[in-house]
Amino acid sequence: MHDESRRIEERVQRLHDQRIKTAVYAATVPFEVEAWQAPGEPVPFEEAAAASYEPFAMGTPWGPPWGTTWFRMRGQVPEEWAGRRVEAVIDLGFVGDWPGNQAEALVHLTDGTPLKAVNPLNQYVAIANPARGGETVDYLVEAASNPDILADNFAKTTPLGDKLTAGDRPLYTFRAADIAILDEEVWHLDLDVQVLRELMLELGEHDPRRHEIAHALDRAMDLLDLDDVSGSAAAVREALKPALSKPAHASAHTISGVGHAHIDSAWLWPIRETKRKTSRTFSNVTSLADEYDDFIFACSQAQQYEWVRDNHPKVWARIKESVKKGQWAPVGGMWVEADGNLPGGEAVARQFIHGKRFFIEHFGIETKGVWLPDSFGYNAAYPQLAKLAGNEWFLTQKISWNQTNRFPHHTFWWEGIDGTRIFTHFPPVDTYNARFSGEEMSRAVRNYQEKGGASRSLAPFGWGDGGGGPTREIMERARRLADLEGSAKVVVEHPDEFFAKAREEYPDAPVWVGELYLELHRATYTSQARTKQGNRRSEHLLREAELWATTAALHAPGYTYPHEKLDRLWKTVLLHQFHDILPGSSIAWVHREAEAEYARVAQELHALTAEAVAALGAGGPRVFNAGPYDRAEVVRTADGAPVYVQVPASGSAPLADTAPPQPVTVAGRVLDNGMVRVEVAEDGTLASVRDLRAGREVLAEPGNLLRLHTDLPNYWDAWDIDKHYKNRYTDLLDASSVTVVEQDPLIGAIRVERVFGKGSTITQTITVRAGSPRIDIETDIDWHETEKILKAAFPVDIRAPHSSAEIQFGHIQRPTHTNTSWESARFEVSGHRWVHLGEPGYGVAVINDSTYGHDVSRTVREDGGTTTTVRLSLVRAPRIPDPEADQGRHRFTYALLPGATIEDAVAEGYALNLPLRVADAAGAPEPVVSAEGEGVTVEAVKLADDASGDVVVRLYESRGGRATGTLRTGFPLAGAQITDLLERPLQDAEITDGAVALALRPFQILTLRLRRG
Repeated sequence: MHDESRRIEERVQRLHDQRIKTAVYAATVPFEVEAWQAPGEPVPFEEAAAASYEPFAMGTPWGPPWGTTWFRMRGQVPEEWAGRRVEAVIDLGFVGDWPGNQAEALVHLTDGTPLKAVNPLNQYVAIANPARGGETVDYLVEAASNPDILADNFAKTTPLGDKLTAGDRPLYTFRAADIAILDEEVWHLDLDVQVLRELMLELGEHDPRRHEIAHALDRAMDLLDLDDVSGSAAAVREALKPALSKPAHASAHTISGVGHAHIDSAWLWPIRETKRKTSRTFSNVTSLADEYDDFIFACSQAQQYEWVRDNHPKVWARIKESVKKGQWAPVGGMWVEADGNLPGGEAVARQFIHGKRFFIEHFGIETKGVWLPDSFGYNAAYPQLAKLAGNEWFLTQKISWNQTNRFPHHTFWWEGIDGTRIFTHFPPVDTYNARFSGEEMSRAVRNYQEKGGASRSLAPFGWGDGGGGPTREIMERARRLADLEGSAKVVVEHPDEFFAKAREEYPDAPVWVGELYLELHRATYTSQARTKQGNRRSEHLLREAELWATTAALHAPGYTYPHEKLDRLWKTVLLHQFHDILPGSSIAWVHREAEAEYARVAQELHALTAEAVAALGAGGPRVFNAGPYDRAEVVRTADGAPVYVQVPASGSAPLADTAPPQPVTVAGRVLDNGMVRVEVAEDGTLASVRDLRAGREVLAEPGNLLRLHTDLPNYWDAWDIDKHYKNRYTDLLDASSVTVVEQDPLIGAIRVERVFGKGSTITQTITVRAGSPRIDIETDIDWHETEKILKAAFPVDIRAPHSSAEIQFGHIQRPTHTNTSWESARFEVSGHRWVHLGEPGYGVAVINDSTYGHDVSRTVREDGGTTTTVRLSLVRAPRIPDPEADQGRHRFTYALLPGATIEDAVAEGYALNLPLRVADAAGAPEPVVSAEGEGVTVEAVKLADDASGDVVVRLYESRGGRATGTLRTGFPLAGAQITDLLERPLQDAEITDGAVALALRPFQILTLRLRRG
């Protein structure tokens, strides 16, 4: 047989694209359109409905960046269309092929009822089926003119990322607003041809099925009347039936499809626009659920549900109805799809607590899985936290983006730092916006790495980020692919059903131990430093406020625990942990608002803490320690005088002088407190740090070396730092001044000032205090660089086989060598409050109060010794998507801790991030709780969320070993229960001699509910 493949393929493509697709709408009549431009920010429907509208012609430019234009559309169904399927079809002037980052609209009836959104790939609104001739159609359409921030594909910066700089030039040209007849036979033919043609092109040249489909299509096209596509469509479809009805092979891969609409809670648009994106998309989804009984939609992020509930109660009611029908599946059980690395341990717990409670309260559903398809790597505490929140499975897709190594599994057990395992799946379709194209189906089967062990995977389908979610076309594709020879089989089902079947089929799935590190987007540990600092500070201020509010509630008559305020503040912080806000990958508008929100949160939390402390009564200055460990350190009085004090964990003490072990001496550029001796060089680096207790020099080379690197990644500027950044740099060794600025028996400090680059300045105050080996480096930067990254290096004389970095509720060890490509790919990693380097008998920690990114490397010196270097990433200067990212003032502190064990690193990490608080108060009561036992660390103390008055304490083992001890209370204890994260009882806790007995495995998290006597 002669090879006719090319002719057939080209024929089918042309007839489909130019004749069949263009005949889907059989006839159209235009709407009469009027417009009103809303001034400033979006307005409620009632205001828009009462506005004065002016005539608007098709082909007219509209929509300034971030503007809202309301369109009134009036029309009438022609009499001769009676009995036909009639729709409104609206083209706002959509551009490009990205459905989620451009013009969008929500169509309302004149009474304010939202009907459906209009998006680039979802432009219709159903009018009637069958229609009545003469029926009047009257809509009010809220259209958002959102700019495409990445339209130039990262080629250049844009001012469009903030309404303050975006200008007012119209972005779009309105193309069409019509009432139209949907020719259902042609529409179905369009889909028949698409599915068969795409399958054909994915099959191998030597696969008989490919040629069978080709010839079936060729014969069917012979039946297509080019002058009457509508009239011949049924015959063409009949000819294609045999090709579409052949069943899949018995061993065909099964894809569980679930509707999805990944909507970033902020990214290339502000939070206010996400509130509208969710309403638009959820309107589409509930409309589709009415049309397709077999449709199931999975939706995470309780915050987005709350926005719809508050802003569009009619859409909210439709969601609740869809949930009842089983067509809408709340998933994820988190407040937002948070970043997987940067939120603190307690914050991740609260993500689960607030998210799961929302779904339980409003839908009576407890979600079973963690749904995080798009976060940039996942910390190794997740399995335990997920299980403690009542979850059974974990889903993500992002690890497929790895730059270097291909992750070896798609279905596996993920084991966390404490040994907890959770059943995990990565969809091999490699997208969370699937549409069941032939290419996607083939890719899923080709990628799937569990062949021979398992036979099913999951595919979230639908257009995301405001693209409107799943469409009827995708549902029709799923139906055609349910059982089709040559393709994987598609079944639309709830994610819980997929995971149950996958686990039953593959109970002995392989195990991955430790973090899920994404070999990409490593700069998200550093970009937008002020946003990250706001998060870190908020997390610790929330801890303080809860602790002192609990103390006051137990001991101060008349004081009321501020449940509602703390709940609201926590939710604000949780929202801003979304995986494009906290990582620093959003537009300028988002980060400008985030900084303002963090300032408001801090102000309110300071006020709540002050109110709680004041409720304990006046009586003179006291020092309050919100940390989990006893402290002996220097604080300052109201007039700035230093005082050495000792304060118990979670308690207070009078602000009274206590003699330190040894005073601080300052001689030239040398600071000495009897524990460490620090010499500052003329160039401002640390020339020497000698640990006087151990009798050894800590540094192998000058420390606190500031290095300015060129930082232009290949792509994704705010997200990425590529390995070549190391190759071009400038060491900042020209100090403009090195000055002693404090010389006191309790504090010695030297200030180093530098000017560099494009007029940037950095002032660092190197401080040694009495009684502490910790060397603080308070840093003030006025940053004006572009496409640069600033790092601070500490090369220590330690042969460390691995570094240890704090993560949520524990720490993770990473090799310092690069034996394999997996280790080499970890050239930039994340950590929380500390990084520790150690060899047997000695260690050093680097502590910080707001940075996350760092790198660790080692080299062997000529003398045979090993230099292990940890370098903190301080600040970056990407220009996309925010051309002014990180510009301006930054203030933070990091510290070197010589002679540190892991326990020391944990304690000083808390101390630096929870500074002692001086306040006027009476003799304070005992601490609410006191933990005894090495490694037992209290993370949170609060009153129970159900307002019962019970005290809830969350603690964990922090060293990585077993721990035994007790938890004593500062109030009469009537009973204790071990609970899950949602404070629901699991079992009674053992009480011995009035204290709770503790026995923890390495890194175990324990939540206790304490009943007061």
